[in-house]
Amino acid sequence: MQIGPFALANHLFVAPMAGVTDRPFRQLCKRLGAGYAVSEMVTSRKDLWKTLKTSRRANHDGEPGPIAVQIAGTDAQMMAEAAAYNIDRGAQIIDINMGCPAKKVCNKWAGSALMQDEALAIAIVEAVVGACAPRNVPVTLKMRTGWCQAEKNALALARMAEAAGVQMVTVHGRTREQGYQGQAEYDTIAAVKVALRIPVVANGDIDSPEKARAVLAATGADAVMIGRAAQGYPWIFREVAHFLATGTHLAPPLVSEVKRLLIEHLHDHYSLYDEFIGVRSARKHIGWYVQDLPGGEEFRQRMNLLEDSAAQVAAVASYLNQLNEEMDRIPARIAGAKPTRGNEVMEVAV
Repeated sequence: MQIGPFALANHLFVAPMAGVTDRPFRQLCKRLGAGYAVSEMVTSRKDLWKTLKTSRRANHDGEPGPIAVQIAGTDAQMMAEAAAYNIDRGAQIIDINMGCPAKKVCNKWAGSALMQDEALAIAIVEAVVGACAPRNVPVTLKMRTGWCQAEKNALALARMAEAAGVQMVTVHGRTREQGYQGQAEYDTIAAVKVALRIPVVANGDIDSPEKARAVLAATGADAVMIGRAAQGYPWIFREVAHFLATGTHLAPPLVSEVKRLLIEHLHDHYSLYDEFIGVRSARKHIGWYVQDLPGGEEFRQRMNLLEDSAAQVAAVASYLNQLNEEMDRIPARIAGAKPTRGNEVMEVAV
């Protein structure tokens, strides 16, 4: 895989998820086999750039490249300025968000709502490409299949985006109307792949090694993007990579490794956020890690009452130490299983 001047390690990508794919999570996924990760979306509104939330999203300290930042908004000039702002802060690839289905985003006509106004969508693409091209920064696009079942225009938009200079397109196999409900479909992604010369990435419901292989075969896509299935299960990338290379399953991690990874993740998380926010925002990550483990729900409820980082880490260590005495490895991801990790915990600020 190649995006502009950047050769990627493999074709397994981490999806941008607001409230989830912060720098610590992206770095962890890359360590565990992801070849590429895109940041949480950064707003194009200048009045929010100085906020703590946006400054954290634009923090790439120590992050291995290429650093890809997703931007969101509804005004072409503002989006071009947002691209430049993020390039100045380390972004090496700019991704345009036309895929977010959240109401608070779509109500402002950003995210997947842009697919309803093709002229505006392409004006934004042209403005962002115009801002990025002189600095040799590739522009990519993430979108849905369309606004609703009756208005699937991903193929038309993808063609126009390629003509405007976009260098990679990712398609989530659902309409905005579907949100995250129902089944993702891959025929639209396959049609986009046939029509475009640039790389096309398939996204939606890829939750196991078998599903990744099946989606690549069905769509002919150049890569797959994994989102919700990586929440609390970031080693899914190395499992998928192993399966695609060998046709055999990699054993799930030992409980002792999960303990080490989770505690390292927590310390990295706390370093990005202050004590108050860090402890509270870490709760969802811990909950995802333990939800499929014995006693995980009971532990999550107790852990959510803790209000300092030291107590949180100690509780995680104690729970996993006890679990380690009872079982060697965590449960394997069942082929085709639907993760219950939902979108309800994510927060979107645009």
